[in-house]
Amino acid sequence: MKGQILDFSIQTNSGVISGDDQNRYQFSGAQWRGQIPPVRGQKIDFSVDGTGQANDIYILSSPSVFPTQVGDKNRIIAAILAFFLGGFGIHKFYLGQIGWGIVYLIFCWTFIPAIVAFIEFIIYLCTSDEDFARKYG
Repeated sequence: MKGQILDFSIQTNSGVISGDDQNRYQFSGAQWRGQIPPVRGQKIDFSVDGTGQANDIYILSSPSVFPTQVGDKNRIIAAILAFFLGGFGIHKFYLGQIGWGIVYLIFCWTFIPAIVAFIEFIIYLCTSDEDFARKYG
């Protein structure tokens, strides 16, 4: 059966799966067959024993190599704006930080905002989509 992880607690070594049949199944960490610990939202394949417990749980999809947009702001677009137009604070306006965007515009003649924007460009590229969405949502 297929489903996804709803919750997993490392402390209790147990979790809950939502099956594609709209039922929930409890499982213990001993039934997990992946190399990395279970994470909320992972797509999985599992079997169910007679007591309704999930057994032999395998990951169907691993985290994507390609960036995915989690929030309404895209980190790649923010990084591109920071690289090309960061000295004018355009990336700050895109992220909704209007005050900082105005500060960048006022001081753009000093080239200091361009240096800071280049550092932010690197930070945006190194930040995960989830962390970026949490911060700039």
